[in-house]
Amino acid sequence: MHIVVCIKQVPDSAQIRVHPVTNTIMRQGVPTIINPYDLFAIEEALRLRDKVGGEVTVLTMGPPMAEDTLRKVLTFGADRAVLLTDRFFAGSDTLATTYALAAAIAKIGATFGEPDIVFTGKQTIDGDTAQVGPGIAKRLGLTQLTYVGRICEIDAAARAIKVERRAEGGVQVLSTRLPCLVTMLEGTNEIRRGSLNDALRAARAAIVKWSAADAGIEDTAKCGLRGSPTIVKKVFAPTARATKATIVEPGDAAPAEALIAEIFKQQPELESKLTTLARGY
Repeated sequence: MHIVVCIKQVPDSAQIRVHPVTNTIMRQGVPTIINPYDLFAIEEALRLRDKVGGEVTVLTMGPPMAEDTLRKVLTFGADRAVLLTDRFFAGSDTLATTYALAAAIAKIGATFGEPDIVFTGKQTIDGDTAQVGPGIAKRLGLTQLTYVGRICEIDAAARAIKVERRAEGGVQVLSTRLPCLVTMLEGTNEIRRGSLNDALRAARAAIVKWSAADAGIEDTAKCGLRGSPTIVKKVFAPTARATKATIVEPGDAAPAEALIAEIFKQQPELESKLTTLARGY
């Protein structure tokens, strides 16, 4: 079984700062990390590989320094790493990103064997759109299983998979045929500590590096800023609230009805929202 995992190198959200004048993210001096949601996808791919055999190929699109991120994933036990890097990819939104990644996955299939499953995290912490996984599935014609919390069964011989996915109001159990694309939820597993052999192998491994031409991308106008219809006007930090929360102790003399009336007086929109919700039930 061949499993491809798409990951992203993102700025550490704990250290991101916004420029007070330009209202843009200040990336200088901010360390990068593996997108936390992608770690769940990596671990799930490795578990499947360990269970049914095969190999795991990790793919990322980014600048040359993203090679360090791929070597980190190799220390976890991934078999191969592919870096898609080219100046044409700079400034890509989700539409342009899925175009490039889909082309790279197709090239991976032609070079190393067609993937049976493509894994991604449910979203990234810098964009938070959750669009890249489904976008890749659409471009490659793959069945998409999003927000997956658990892989219940997989039958490599019958090329079938059964998963549990989070849905509004409950959990869905879905079965489909391979190949497919899976986006993993957070908290579904815990990334392993790689072995010493994996760490040594990662240090000397050759990272496969592809440009747009290498990946078979013929129309570079669909990449980067030229292929990105999304326009970000500005990025800004939310304004801190001027009012402080009012703490109501259980021993206060005012009856509950009076306290609720006071809350509705201060936040009139809350009463209408709660009333609408109550009517829905």
